Amino acid sequence: MPKSQERCQEIREETRSKILNESILYFAKNGFAGTKISELAKHIGIGQGTLYIYFKSKEELFSEIFALINSSKEIEELNNLIRLPLSAKRKIRKLSNRIMTRLMQDDIYAAKVVLNTQMMLEQKDFVFAETTYQSEIYQITEKIIKQGQKEGSVVEGLPVKLADYYWGVVYLYALKKLFATKYKMISEEDLSRVLLKDERGNRLI
Repeated sequence: MPKSQERCQEIREETRSKILNESILYFAKNGFAGTKISELAKHIGIGQGTLYIYFKSKEELFSEIFALINSSKEIEELNNLIRLPLSAKRKIRKLSNRIMTRLMQDDIYAAKVVLNTQMMLEQKDFVFAETTYQSEIYQITEKIIKQGQKEGSVVEGLPVKLADYYWGVVYLYALKKLFATKYKMISEEDLSRVLLKDERGNRLI
């Protein structure tokens, strides 16, 4: 019995979603320059021609992944956090808790973190409208850092560099999540220490 149009559309959407999710992990582990479409298709378990039905080129596929990484949902979650009537210290702890929980539970999230950093490092291979430093995720983190510096709970330093340091630690543990078989994940408190002072106003690490 032939498949209905609705079922055919569902299959197309499922295949496209599978390509994107598997590609996020593959690109994170191999980088943009180190990824060949033929090898990626084999990894996904589909023919190279099938992959090209959904995405005309590696660049188009990676561009779609870039949009997913910087999805409006994740940005909105961060914007909701920054709008809460909370101290920067509590916002940082909430953000750190959210990040570490997702890192421990979701390989796709870990891959997104890795790719977001790789995008900045591989600009010579692929040009994006935004660099990592210009991304909304970094900008929102900077705002929380600036609030914390005014309140006296966040360490001194250029907010953009502190945001880079904070997400650099996240990147390190995202790599461990994807590549290491034996490692110990840091806690939300450990990650928060990257930015927060102790009760005496000293840096926690």
